[in-house]
Amino acid sequence: MVGGGVVGLTTAVVLAERGRRVRVWTRDSVEATTSAVAGALWWPYRIEPLALARVWALRSLGVYEELAAGSEACGVRLVDGVLGETRLDEVDGWLTERMPELRATTAGEYAGSGIRARLPLIDMPAHLPWLRERLAAAGGVVEARTVSGLAEADAPVVINCTGLAARELVPDPSVRPVRGQLVVVENPGIDTWLVSTDAAGEYAYMFPQPGGLVLGGTAEEDAWSLEPDPATAEAIIRRCAALRPEIARARVLEHRVGLRPTRPAVRLERDTLPDGRLLIHNYGHGGAGVTVAWGCAEEAARLVG
Repeated sequence: MVGGGVVGLTTAVVLAERGRRVRVWTRDSVEATTSAVAGALWWPYRIEPLALARVWALRSLGVYEELAAGSEACGVRLVDGVLGETRLDEVDGWLTERMPELRATTAGEYAGSGIRARLPLIDMPAHLPWLRERLAAAGGVVEARTVSGLAEADAPVVINCTGLAARELVPDPSVRPVRGQLVVVENPGIDTWLVSTDAAGEYAYMFPQPGGLVLGGTAEEDAWSLEPDPATAEAIIRRCAALRPEIARARVLEHRVGLRPTRPAVRLERDTLPDGRLLIHNYGHGGAGVTVAWGCAEEAARLVG
C-alpha cells in the first residue's frame, strides 16, 4: 500500500482485518497528510462517477454511524447542522431515501433556503491516529517511505492511494489540486455545523470540533501553495461572522491549508505493474475522501480478490 491518508489507511484496515498482510508506505506523517486538514463532514462533494460514489458514500455512512455509537476515541460524532442554499426537493433521492429525517429549515434556523440534517462529523486529528492503531491491532505496519515509482513497492499486490502524488507516480496529469484554506478559532459556544454560499458564490462553513471551531473555506483550482494567505483567512472569518457574529471575537488558534486531489472521476480499478504484479488504483477523491473512504476501501479489497 502506498499512501497514508484517510483513503489509504481505511483501505489498509479493511484488508488487514480480512486477513491480508499489509504494509503501508507513506511519505507524510498522519499530521502532515491532506486528510488531516479536512473539516470533515460526511456529504457527497464534487465527486464522480455519481453512480459509484453513491454506493461508496452510503456504505461509508453506515460505518460512520456505527462508529459514532461506539467509543469517542474514533473521532466520529453525529452532529446536527444546516446545508444552506439547498432545497429539499433539490437533494438526490438516494439521500432522502436513506435519511428520511432530512427536512427543510425553518425561518428561525436559517435566513435562506436550507436543509437540516444530522450527519457524521469526523475529527481528523483523532480519526487518523485511531485508524493507524486499528491497523496495527490487525497486524498491519506503517512505514515512513518516499517512493519515486509505484514499482518500488516490494509486494505481490500494490495499492495506489497516493492522492495528489499520483499525478507524478502513475503518472496521471488529470489529477489536479483544489486548494482549501481553513481557520480554527476558539469555539464561542457553537454546537451545530453550517455550510452556506453567498450571492457571489463564496462559501462559508463552520464545523464544531473538539480542538476548536473549524471555519472555511476555499476551493482554488490548480493552486499549489501550502502557505496560509492572511487576506484569505480574514475573508473566511468575515464570511462566517456574518452568519454567527460571535465568531468575530473568537481567538484564532490555527491556520490550515490542504490540496484536495481532484480528478474528473475517482480511479478505482485493477491495473498491472511493468513486471506483471497486480496494481490497484484508489485515488482522485477530491474533497470527498472521508465521505467515500470505507466504500472505496471495500471495493479495493474486492479487486484484490
